[in-house]
Amino acid sequence: MAIGARMIQGFAISVSGLMAQSKRLAVSADNVANMRSRGVDPDGPQQQPGAFQPKRVQDVTTSGGGVRGEVRPVSPASVETYEPGSPDADSEGLVNRPNVNLAEELVTQIQAQRAYEANAAAIRTQDEVTDTLLDIKS
Repeated sequence: MAIGARMIQGFAISVSGLMAQSKRLAVSADNVANMRSRGVDPDGPQQQPGAFQPKRVQDVTTSGGGVRGEVRPVSPASVETYEPGSPDADSEGLVNRPNVNLAEELVTQIQAQRAYEANAAAIRTQDEVTDTLLDIKS
């Protein structure tokens, strides 16, 4: 493989990391924003309009290097909480809330930020190497 092709592949790998981490952060933010929404009723119908299904992003290695973020549903989708004053509560005061843990989501967001920063730094370094190489050749 030629040097130019390897350099372009290096940029592509880092960009794939940026995109995967952006997706991870967006999915986590969506989970946090909807953590007090009505959750999926495990005994309810397949389609439950208005019920929030929390998600996770799984990194999948791509051929030729790089990574792709695949969004997958969290299982179980909801947990029962005791909230007798909630309009969504059943006769026993139980409500299905999305299975979202705020502490885990904050850790996920910090990890996504750090991984994004690392990929951005790799791109900056590759750009500097490319500039240096071009200066040497000219």
